[in-house]
Amino acid sequence: MKVYTKTGDKGTTALIGGTRVAKNNVRLEAYGGVDELNSHLGMIRSYPIDGESVKQLIEIQNVLFVVGANLATDTTVSNMQKKLPCTDEDVAFLERAIDKIDEELPPLQYFVLPGGRPEVSACHIARTVCRRVERRIIDMSEEIEVEDVIVRYVNRLSDYLFVLGRKLAKDCGLEEVKWVPRS
Repeated sequence: MKVYTKTGDKGTTALIGGTRVAKNNVRLEAYGGVDELNSHLGMIRSYPIDGESVKQLIEIQNVLFVVGANLATDTTVSNMQKKLPCTDEDVAFLERAIDKIDEELPPLQYFVLPGGRPEVSACHIARTVCRRVERRIIDMSEEIEVEDVIVRYVNRLSDYLFVLGRKLAKDCGLEEVKWVPRS
């Protein structure tokens, strides 16, 4: 099987179900962003981080494939989203992970500046990409029905990436840099 098909050479692509749409379609912005986010999570896994975080990231990457498939499905001609649903349990997985990580961190009493180490910065970059993806999914939902659980999952994922960044900073022995507002 070849990687290239030449069917997109005129600026269109096929959704799951076969419907062709322009490559700048709001739906493609949404699921293309999910793909980009998934790649950022793969980058985080490439750093020397703890095994539990790696396991969580792999689980999240698998769910992001489900989210992407759902967003890429033309539900008028395919029921793929019913075969590969994003579920409340997926959201609960993130919430449990957030709570567990948060228990190990000092209380957050101020804004922190992203950075310090590559793996910490990678979490913050992924977090901001995740926020952008959430906005594109909301854009899409104004034109095409999107399951609420997908929006909740992506929203929770940005929170997870924030606490993961804080955890990795702590694991590296970094002191968080407090944002100091101008007076």
